[in-house]
Amino acid sequence: MAKTFILVASLLVLGNVSFMHASFSTGLITDLAKIVMDNYCSPEKLVGMKEDIEAATSNTEVLNIPDAESLANVLSSGVQTTVSDPRLKVSYEPNYVPVVPPQLPPLPPEQLVAVLQTSIKLDILEGNIGYMRIDHILGEEVAEKVGPLLLELVWNKILSTSALIFDLRYTGTGDVSGIPYIVSYFTEVEPLIHIDTIYDRPSNSTTKLFSMPALLGERYGVIKPLVVLTSKNTKGIAEDVAYCLQNLKRATVVGEKTAGGSVKVDKFKLGDTDFYVTVPTAKSINPITGSTWEVTGMTPDVEVNAEDALATAIKIINLRAQVPAIIEETATLIANNYAFENIGADVAEKLKELQANGEYSMVISKSSLETKLSADLKTLSGDKSLKADSNIPPLPPVDYSPEMYIELIKVSFHTDLLENNIGYLRFDMFGDFEEVKAIAQIIVEHVWNKVLNTDALIVDLRNNIGGPTTAIAGFCSYFFDADKQILLDKLYDRPSGTTTELLTLPELTGERYGSKKSLIILTSKVTASAAEEFVYIMKKLGRAMIIGETTAGASHPPKIFPVGDSGVFLSIPTVHSDTTAGPAWEGAGIAPHIPVPADAALETAKGILNKHFAGQQ
Repeated sequence: MAKTFILVASLLVLGNVSFMHASFSTGLITDLAKIVMDNYCSPEKLVGMKEDIEAATSNTEVLNIPDAESLANVLSSGVQTTVSDPRLKVSYEPNYVPVVPPQLPPLPPEQLVAVLQTSIKLDILEGNIGYMRIDHILGEEVAEKVGPLLLELVWNKILSTSALIFDLRYTGTGDVSGIPYIVSYFTEVEPLIHIDTIYDRPSNSTTKLFSMPALLGERYGVIKPLVVLTSKNTKGIAEDVAYCLQNLKRATVVGEKTAGGSVKVDKFKLGDTDFYVTVPTAKSINPITGSTWEVTGMTPDVEVNAEDALATAIKIINLRAQVPAIIEETATLIANNYAFENIGADVAEKLKELQANGEYSMVISKSSLETKLSADLKTLSGDKSLKADSNIPPLPPVDYSPEMYIELIKVSFHTDLLENNIGYLRFDMFGDFEEVKAIAQIIVEHVWNKVLNTDALIVDLRNNIGGPTTAIAGFCSYFFDADKQILLDKLYDRPSGTTTELLTLPELTGERYGSKKSLIILTSKVTASAAEEFVYIMKKLGRAMIIGETTAGASHPPKIFPVGDSGVFLSIPTVHSDTTAGPAWEGAGIAPHIPVPADAALETAKGILNKHFAGQQ
């Protein structure tokens, strides 16, 4: 049960100065409760209030108060605590004059023009961007009266702009009937859209607000960019307009979180006293979100200080103007360079369709464009390596000393000698052939020779994320004999249209492990790119047993392409293993011979090899 009036009663004994009579306070509480219970917009939150009133008014020890201001504060605190709504407020105002909503008086045309020009600010910014500021949301009735002038002075000048910035940062008043009137200018004629639901408590009626089928003048439509500016001073009906446009996905809201006002607030006099209670008598429930902006305010899509909102909006609109060209260039790059030609052509066409259907119309920054582009490319291609990427320049070459190379190699490779003379080799990335070639002798001396003379070898690639594939032929060659050159794979390069045969090398640094001794490769879902190519070759040629998890299903190392001068870059896989049966491992990954969780793969491999050697004894 709520504690409102018990709280009130417990606070009313406050001193010996100017006490009000208990019967006065009791009547005030009773009047307050009746007004709140009959008019508050969320009656479901009033459960228990009647019982609290009875408890408070029957308490004979209290119901005295030192002055009117204190009583108003205590009553406000009590009723706000009960209902959990800070908009409910009791005030003592002996000189209160009811506020009469301003009416538009009959004015000659020249004065009406002056009024409209003062209340509505209009500008056409660089790039044909319209700017419109309205500080009061006109109701439908008033708007119809001044409609022809609104069209002539404001709307017709806005219609031809390429984008619109609608400034509600200073809008604190308005009429609820103006909500569908404004929103409808940014929707289609059909179908009619349910944009808001208003529940009015005094009349116990619910009104559904729909977009309007007929309007004065033309609509701005649904294609051109619309950005709404808000601030902490945006209040009431203006919040509703911004919230509707945001959740219809028609506008991007930029600025500060709004005030959290109300769609309708009324002030009631308590009996014949000078006390008044402010009560929200209607509430808005958005049909899309099932929620409201009231009390809590609405959060913009892009939060910036109010004074920075206009500049931010202009940046967003300028970015959106570039998007069609960015998507077109992206589609062309993919169609011309993606490793799998048919897939690339299909992705390119579907990407252009997404753009034509407005899928990129709500991007708010370069990073949000890149995020959406990457998600769409992954969905359309199934290839997680085809994505928007940053153009990170390669690190400059470092002139390492031999001692530094040795230390680097020690931390890059891990070797061990296990039971039954089983070797263990782990490394987590493949290096570029030219870079590896320069330090090949050091790797042989400090890594390879430690496992060379073992009777079986476990190569652990569970954490190997790939790298360049240029050293794959060399690494594979260590596990085959020198007397016969073996075709490892064929690599098709899409941009050049050429196919390269990947062959074992006739000459290597150091000795070969050979083709006779047992070889087990450990994999996980992390194993990717160049590591997958190595696993694929060794499995295809029957040279190794694969134990662990299906690999990542990545791609050959992608190339980075700039998308025009946009500052956006694409990561595009351009090479694939050339098979007649479609992708070899790209996208799908490589299934192990013995599937086990990655963390169990090493023990499984050791168990198999130990059992094998035990059987030979």
